[in-house]
Amino acid sequence: MTQQQYEECIRACLECMEACNDCFDACLKEDHVQMMAECIRLDRECADLCAFAAKAMQTNSPFAKQICKLCADICEACGNECKKHDHDHCQKCAESCFRCAEMCRKMAA
Repeated sequence: MTQQQYEECIRACLECMEACNDCFDACLKEDHVQMMAECIRLDRECADLCAFAAKAMQTNSPFAKQICKLCADICEACGNECKKHDHDHCQKCAESCFRCAEMCRKMAA
């Protein structure tokens, strides 16, 4: 991997983390919070793992590829859940999750 590819993947992870945190917070304010429970749960997990993956890449962890693979799987799950909801924050989160999953899969390859 080139330094530019690392930086792009780190940036995608950090952007996804932010989108998931925004979505998580906005979901808690929705009228039917119980309907958003799975979205909220996956937003939290995804944000946490994106932060961890970014750190693993920044510190040149020997496990970065495996962490990025797991991050891609969780990003895809979160994106699939978010795209089920019509809320703007969920749609933006889904886009960010799918972009991050793609970048992390390239990193893990």
